[in-house]
Amino acid sequence: MKGNNARALVTRGGVGGGRHPPCKVPFRGFSVPAQKRHWEICGFRIHGQNVPFEAVVLDKSTGEGVIRAKDKLDCELQKEHTFTIQAYDCGEGPDGSNMKKSHKATVHIQVNDVNEYSPVFKEKSYKATVIEGKKYDSILKVEAVDADCSFQFSQICSYEIVTPDVPFTIDKDGNIKNTEKLNYSKEHLYKLTLTAYDCGKNRASEDVLVKINIKPTCKPSWQGFNKRIEYEPGTGSLALFPSMHLETCEEPITSIQASIMLETNHIGKGCDRDTYSEKSLHKLCGASAGTVELLPAPGNSANWTVGLPTDNGHDSDQVFEFNGTQAIKVPEGVVSTTLKEPFTISVWMRHGPGGREKETILCNSDKTEMNRHHYSLYVHNCRLVLLLRQEPTESENYKPAEFHWKLDQVCDKEWHHYVLNIEFPAVTLFVDGATFEPFLVTEDYPLHASKIETQLTIGGCWQDLSGHANDTETLSEPLTGGSARMTQYFRGNLAGLMIRSGKLENKKVIDCLYTCKEGLDVQLPEEVASAVEFNPNQSSLSLEGDDIESFEKVMQHISYLNSRQFPTPGIRHLRVSTTVKCFNEETCISVPDSEGYVMVLQPEEPKISLSGIDHFARGAAEFESTEGVTLFPELRIVSTITREVEVEAETETVVSEEIMHNLDTCEVTVVGDELNGDHESLEVDLAQIQQRALEMSSSNVGMVITGVNTMVNYEQVLHLIRYRNWHTEALFDRKFKLVCSELNGRYISNEFKVEVNVIHTANPMDHANNAMVQPQFINQVQHASMDLSGHNLANTHQASVVPSAATVVIVVCVSFLVFMIILGVFRIRAAHQHTMRDQENGKENEMDWDDSALTITVNPMEHSSEEEGDEEEEESEDGEEEDDITSAESDSSEDEGGEQEDQQGSTRQQQLEWDDSTY
Repeated sequence: MKGNNARALVTRGGVGGGRHPPCKVPFRGFSVPAQKRHWEICGFRIHGQNVPFEAVVLDKSTGEGVIRAKDKLDCELQKEHTFTIQAYDCGEGPDGSNMKKSHKATVHIQVNDVNEYSPVFKEKSYKATVIEGKKYDSILKVEAVDADCSFQFSQICSYEIVTPDVPFTIDKDGNIKNTEKLNYSKEHLYKLTLTAYDCGKNRASEDVLVKINIKPTCKPSWQGFNKRIEYEPGTGSLALFPSMHLETCEEPITSIQASIMLETNHIGKGCDRDTYSEKSLHKLCGASAGTVELLPAPGNSANWTVGLPTDNGHDSDQVFEFNGTQAIKVPEGVVSTTLKEPFTISVWMRHGPGGREKETILCNSDKTEMNRHHYSLYVHNCRLVLLLRQEPTESENYKPAEFHWKLDQVCDKEWHHYVLNIEFPAVTLFVDGATFEPFLVTEDYPLHASKIETQLTIGGCWQDLSGHANDTETLSEPLTGGSARMTQYFRGNLAGLMIRSGKLENKKVIDCLYTCKEGLDVQLPEEVASAVEFNPNQSSLSLEGDDIESFEKVMQHISYLNSRQFPTPGIRHLRVSTTVKCFNEETCISVPDSEGYVMVLQPEEPKISLSGIDHFARGAAEFESTEGVTLFPELRIVSTITREVEVEAETETVVSEEIMHNLDTCEVTVVGDELNGDHESLEVDLAQIQQRALEMSSSNVGMVITGVNTMVNYEQVLHLIRYRNWHTEALFDRKFKLVCSELNGRYISNEFKVEVNVIHTANPMDHANNAMVQPQFINQVQHASMDLSGHNLANTHQASVVPSAATVVIVVCVSFLVFMIILGVFRIRAAHQHTMRDQENGKENEMDWDDSALTITVNPMEHSSEEEGDEEEEESEDGEEEDDITSAESDSSEDEGGEQEDQQGSTRQQQLEWDDSTY
């Protein structure tokens, strides 16, 4: 077989016997001896996998053959084919044995392309935005592709704008640019139709639409920012900038910085926090027991803040105002005279630039004579100073006495939280959770031994002015009304002043006390988590990055969150400040601040309802027992909110929905006279109180249960309150009032009043004659509206308390009493008659009632004491005996003369007078 290689060109789509002639490759590689030239070539064999060709012998004697395609060829699938071919002869004999093969020859076949495909654009449509008044080198680039395999037919040679009369042109590379400056007022949007041609002059199968938006002159700023953002309470996080993007006016940016500020200084003490009492907040944050509240809300158990000006405009957030002319004394026993180290002082303070004089927050000084300050916390020249003089010791060496901190927070007129952990000689100051070291510590000798008592004051320092000339003002104390000697008055606002002796406050509790319930929040998507650095601080957020697209995604994930169930409504101003850096500092843009506000809507106020049995009666024995009488056995506490619900189009209805929330106070108050500790009290199981982390205080006016806890726990505790009275003889009823509240009095329940009646029962075996006991019941019927010793007797509802048998006795006794009165009047009139009639006198004498020894006494107070009841019982028994004697004397008096009868008449007139000695 001649030649080791063969090369052929096959037109794309060609196949042997088809439209194009087959590829013919002659093989004459055998050199045959003269005696064997009769040998012939019988066939060819192609070696290779999936070779789409076959070889056919055309002339066996010459070895000429042809290679042809088995099927149509596709240039786009494979441009070239390479394989090997081998020839073999017909062999010897009829069976073709000893067949000879030629060597292998390599065949290369290249497929020519046909321009059968048209250009196709990569995108279905294109959009671009340009700013008016500028000419662009390229607004956007379109691109089309051709599927042909050859360079000639696969290349896009030109693009064309089909839409006529537009101020745009396109080059061969697909770049569109404007031919003139565009005017926004003339046209806001251009729509262009484009087509493309390949180098074989085939046009694109489909034209493409290009939209070009015209914008007014560019001003760098944040776009898509709503100035008013409404926040509905209880909805969780609210995205502040969901559609925000930065317009840089095509200026290349190398880096970008932004700070987001949420202004909450006007809300509460710097932001929205729970407005529970400071003591309750300490407990909620996990502070240990032993914390003493020095500025509590004025009340029966803490009255030293009564009369001190308060600022209660922030939804029951207890704030006290000191204007430089008033101070208060803390009563003895509230705080230990000598603080046990270590100890903690914490306070909320708002203070502005002041004068050069000291302004005292807290001071413990001598009551008389020496005017020594044992410890005090004061402000001086925008410095916070703690004075702590050591008590007398064996050594008289100098010791640290004054600790000074120079702080901007002291005079910036904003609320800040200060905590001092004192473990002598070390003192640590926390301001808004951050630690500050003193810049100056001065030393002094310890105090000299003395028996002088000390006085703890707030807002000023107590000083004995006797024998000392100074210009100290005199203040009328809120507590005593006397002349208070104070100096170093404070000017500003204080709240939550606490002292805890014997233990330091830990950082976790301090952070909890300061943490706001509202602020900024960021939930970064994973794909941009590493693109931006941020430092969240509740009311401020700082971002930094170099990729605008990633930066915008972070901005869109910034949200506002208020975790309070009942947040403080109102406006929170919002500001975004941005700084950018550009490649060209001369043309770098400046992004103005963007301002808006978050409007926290008014929460749906809960209505706390107390209900249960409000009027019942119990026997006197139950009141006198050790268990007493349960005041609120079936009390229920329910809180509801009312909201409008849209039922149909333009139709709304009001529905009431029950909700659950905490309570922080329930107060039981006696209605009427105060409790007499000698024989009555309100009691509750203290173990149950402590088990629910509540506290209880009681006085002669009632009982107060405090602590932040659920309505269910409060309900269970109130079920345990009992009233005892171990001297019920003079008691007929007692009235009590219950009021519960949430958030330091922001939401107050209805007044639930309970009236308890005492059932007094009489034992008939204690009396010889039931008729003589009846005045006790008569008084209850005839004098039901009479006020006795400050207690109202039973009303008509109480009539059901009297037993039915006693009612019958009452009727009989009243009838008997009326009969006796009528008969007595008749006898008086008969005594004045001087006419003697023998027969008539005999008959009348037989019917006369000799009551010479009878005294009728009706005493409405008879049941008020056991002594009076016993005396009247004895008097009644004497009266019965005298009745018997009088009857006998009446029988024997018939024979006596008129003179004796006149004497008896006179005696009867005297004895029939009303005996009111027991009234």
